[in-house]
Amino acid sequence: MPLHQEESQLVGAGGLALFGKQWWKDAHPRRGAIALVHGFGEHCDRYGYLVDAVTDRGYAVFSMDLRGHGRSPGKRGHVDRFDDFLVDVKALVTHARQVAGNVPLFLFGHSMGGLIVLSYAIRYPEGIKGVIASSPYLKQANVSPLLLAVARLMARVKPDFITDSRLDVESISRDPNEVKRYADDPLVHSLASAKLAMEMERAIRWTHEHAAALRVPVLVYHGAGDRLVPIEGSRAFIQNVTLTDKQWVEFPAGYHELHNDLDRSAVFSTLLAWLDSHSDKP
Repeated sequence: MPLHQEESQLVGAGGLALFGKQWWKDAHPRRGAIALVHGFGEHCDRYGYLVDAVTDRGYAVFSMDLRGHGRSPGKRGHVDRFDDFLVDVKALVTHARQVAGNVPLFLFGHSMGGLIVLSYAIRYPEGIKGVIASSPYLKQANVSPLLLAVARLMARVKPDFITDSRLDVESISRDPNEVKRYADDPLVHSLASAKLAMEMERAIRWTHEHAAALRVPVLVYHGAGDRLVPIEGSRAFIQNVTLTDKQWVEFPAGYHELHNDLDRSAVFSTLLAWLDSHSDKP
């Protein structure tokens, strides 16, 4: 069955017009809908393998380019408040519900998007069937105390001050073709404002502190070879989730973008098994 796709426009926090996109293969999603939130510096069209896998199984996917990313407006790599991301996700969730109808709705987020959807699910669990976090940004990579102090100062005096994070593109995947695709993508950037860095730091702390408040089923997976986001943050979070319906999967040697890594078929098998077990649709 051919893959259909359609662009849309979502109204986010402050009235910002965000670029949205949706994919489906069935005329109507049989098993459910997935609201997908991408990671830092990228955009929603970088999930082709994952979209193919879940739409083949009868799920529709709804996504958007976060503010300051991809085809959405906003200063690259900047956010005034982390809560703006949550308002934007609420717009995505509302749109997915309106279009997909009465089917189970799941949240999926990768890296920074993983942090966003976990925080969202803790705050707004109503109508969410489950949440999946892929290599979630739940622990900062080793950053010197001096650099953190400078970032905190800049976040106060010039919050939109932008620096290049110099993200190591070789660390996103063990597949050289995926590394090249990332490096050649004109919509990808590695810019981050001082305010974004501090908002992310606060969001990480809040999400860990409120892990026990999560009340929707959760799947968290991470690659043991991730050199961009420390796996220890994911391990600590899932340990503090008190729900019995939680699943933690660690992929040996997997790099940061498991959906674009060498063993992505095993990742999708895990993801689809979890989705199917939590969808009440045949």
